[in-house]
This record gives sequence, structure tokens and C-alpha cells, in this order.
Amino acid sequence: MPTANSLVCFTNCKLALEDGSIVQRDLWIDEEKGIIVDAQKTFFEDGRRPDTIIDVGGSIISPGLIDVQINGAYGFDFSLFPNEDAKAYDDGLRMIAERIVETGVTSLLPTIITQQKELYSKLLPLLGPAMHPNSATLLGWHAEGPFLQPEKRGAHLPGFLLKAPKGVATFEEVYGAEALSKPSVQLAKRGNITFPGVRLITAAPEIEGVLPAMEELVKRGVVYSIGHSSASSEIARKGVLAGARLITHLFNAMPQLHHRDPSIIGLLGAPPLIVADDVPLFSNDPAAIIEQFDGADPTLHGAEALSEAPSPSQSPPLSPTRPEDKPISSISARIGKRERTLDGQGVAKKLAPKKSYAKPFYGIIVDGCHSHPHSVRLAYTAHPEGCILITDAMPMLDPHLTDGLHEWRDGRRVVKEGVKLYIEGTNTLAGSVVTLDTCVRNFVQFTGCTLGQALKCATYNPAACLGIENHKGTLRPGADADLVLLDAAGNVKGTWVAGKKVWPVEK
Repeated sequence: MPTANSLVCFTNCKLALEDGSIVQRDLWIDEEKGIIVDAQKTFFEDGRRPDTIIDVGGSIISPGLIDVQINGAYGFDFSLFPNEDAKAYDDGLRMIAERIVETGVTSLLPTIITQQKELYSKLLPLLGPAMHPNSATLLGWHAEGPFLQPEKRGAHLPGFLLKAPKGVATFEEVYGAEALSKPSVQLAKRGNITFPGVRLITAAPEIEGVLPAMEELVKRGVVYSIGHSSASSEIARKGVLAGARLITHLFNAMPQLHHRDPSIIGLLGAPPLIVADDVPLFSNDPAAIIEQFDGADPTLHGAEALSEAPSPSQSPPLSPTRPEDKPISSISARIGKRERTLDGQGVAKKLAPKKSYAKPFYGIIVDGCHSHPHSVRLAYTAHPEGCILITDAMPMLDPHLTDGLHEWRDGRRVVKEGVKLYIEGTNTLAGSVVTLDTCVRNFVQFTGCTLGQALKCATYNPAACLGIENHKGTLRPGADADLVLLDAAGNVKGTWVAGKKVWPVEK
């Protein structure tokens, strides 16, 4: 008798695609390789069909959820390193990765908040990309601080905040030069699956030395996020010119929208910028910037150096494919070729722009507390393609945890009231305890979008922001078989990582 193959077909299902649509279609995966396969090619060209058929009864299959800002969960805090016990810390990372799959999260970016300078070099090496059996993938690290604006510090301790007088050299002194090396050389591997290490840094662009440092770090593959900042509209724009690809928890820890100076929030309404190749990056000359585009959708993203999305001619079709289906192409935009500016006498002249910058993605906590539902709807209406749902979750994130007073860090305590989390004795929010699947359901309610569109904000968009959209956040053939099974209301019914079912655990 022939040996059973490792192909699995999910049938009687609806697929949440990366364009926000949900379509009735089967999905094929290779359980052994842990990847999604092209059903048409596998059947017609390779002559293979799945030996295992899973009927999901009309449920929705989505790419696994991705959380790019999470401070801890299930009682473990990424920012604490008691007794400098590396094994205990690694055990905590694994515990969260194993348990969080119950919320549909299959990839996460552990976030450490502002710490004393000496702690970063000890923690960051422990936060490299990692995959463990039966658990979510750890994508690397997100350093939220210490290069933040003191007046917008939120729950960050002011005594640990820093400036960067030596630019990138200061960042290397704090985080460690090795931690800021090119992520392309850092690969996590499980079976036949590899993916690039990704790192994200939240910093305030107005802080001394930040913009020159980030311009260099972005070239190394670091994702720069603007946050905990008092930046004016002009400084926020310069942050984008330095390579900022994300805004950290929109509306929180930043100036509120003002019609004369919309500050960081105003980036959601900004047009793409094209900068002439022979102009200094931070020139104050208005003629140096061409704030116009021809035929390009201003909601789409440039900065193609960080994107893995293929061009339309390279993009593989989703699997399996019907003849009338069209492949979903990259959302990376090519800004139109308008090459016009003014010389010193106000006469139009030709330039050869070679640098293009589009408005960044933005993270938003959709718990109904950090941002009012109307604000969430306003942001999504302004820039739907840039929306990324995050939890900013604290160690108290646990769907089974009761309300009350809980120990936190630095001798402080927090009060949990439903999804609200306050520093004891204050009205200062200290992160959240909302789960990402709850954010998805809230987002549908707050914005009126479809479940498919909400899922895109927790799958494809964060993957595209991190430049890993060929591996994560998609159902493209060749992508990791990280899947979440949902009912029509968005409740999690099952989770798969790399083709293996990890929740609920079969008895």
C-alpha cells in the first residue's frame, strides 16, 4: 500500500484573503513542510492529492494573527529579568508562545519598555527569532524606548529616558552593536521553514540624535516607529523621510489632532513625498520636496527595500485557483514620475527623484479604552491600508484572569478593570489586557468594516510592515501554514502553526 502523504485539504471553508475579502474555497497545506501549497499545481502538474481531508463546516480560515506590540502575558513580563536567569526568561517566552495561540495569535514581537541602559544588552540576545513546537513564532524584539519624549512617556520611567548625542553610536551603546546588525543574517528555522529576523524600535523623532540614527538603522533592516513623541507636523514628516514605517499606538502618547498642526496623527492624511536624489534628506528648502503623485494611490506604501511582496508579475495566485481569479499583487506603491520643482527664480525645472516615501502604517489598540470607537473609525477611514491592530498587552493579559489589583514592575501595582489597566492610584493607562482576537471583533463593531477587512489589519498589514508578507499574514502558496479557524463572528475555534494544530490540543 502507498504511504500516506503529508498533504492536507481544508474543505467546506471560507478563506480570508490579503485584500480583505472572504471567499468560499478549499485550502491545501503540506503538513510536513509546514507551508501552504498551490492546489492546482500540486494536482495537475505533480499528480498529487491530499490524503487527509478536514471539513471545517463552513468556518473561516484566516492567516494566523500577528501582534507586533505585546509587553507580556499570562503573568510573564518581557521587560523583567529577575536574578538574570536566562533559562527562566526563555521558559517564560516559551510559555507565552504556547498559550497565546488560544487567542489566534501565531506570531508575536515581544516588546520591552524603557529600561536601565545595562539591561538591554542582557535581554535582547534572548529575544532573537525563535520557533518552538506547538507554539506561536517569536519574531524578534520591539524596543519601545528609551529614546522617548519625557512629557509623553506614559508609564515609562523618566529616569531611564535617553538622548542620542552620538547618533547611531548611542543606539549601539544602548542596545548593543550586534543586536542592530542586519536581520537578514539572523534566521530561525524549523523543518523547511525559514524567515528573516525582524526588529522594531519606537523612538521620538524630536529627541537629539534620533533621526540621523534611524536613517542608518533603517538601512540595516530595522523598522522605525514614531511614538511617545511631541513632534510637530514638520518633525513627524522628517521622521518619515528618515524611514519611519509605523506609528506606535496611534492617539496615545502623542499630541492630539489640531487643525493647524496635526502632528503625528496628521501623517494619516499626508501625501507621499518624492525627494530629489541630489537634495539633503532633511533640507528645509520647500522646493526640495515634490509633494505630488501621478496615478498612485496615496494609501499604498513605498519603501520597497523593506518589502518582500513580489511585483504583480511575480505574485503567485492564492490556492486553489479558479480561472476567473486574479493574483493579488504587492501593495508596495510606485510613486508616479512627476519630476517637477522650482529653481530659485520660481521657474519650473526637471529633477530626477530617486527616493520616495509614503505615509506609515499605524498601530492602534482597539479595546474601546485607549481609543474611542469614533477615533478608531476616523483613523481607518483616513488610511485603511495602514491599519495594524495591536494589543500593547501587559503580563495581566490572560482571558481567564479576574479583575483586581496585580503586581507589576519597579514596585508598582496596576488595577485591572475588564480590559482597562491603570497604574494604582492614578488614571494613567498601563498598557492593555485585551486579546488580539477581541480587537478584531471590536474593530468590526467600531468601524463597520467586514470581518475580512478587520482580519487583514491583524494579519497581512503587520506582516507587510515588518517585510515578511511572503512568509506570514497571507494564504499565498509557499507561505507558512499559520492558520486560525474562526466562526462567522470572529471567535477562535482552532489554531495551526507551521501546519500543526496547536489549539485546542487534541485529547
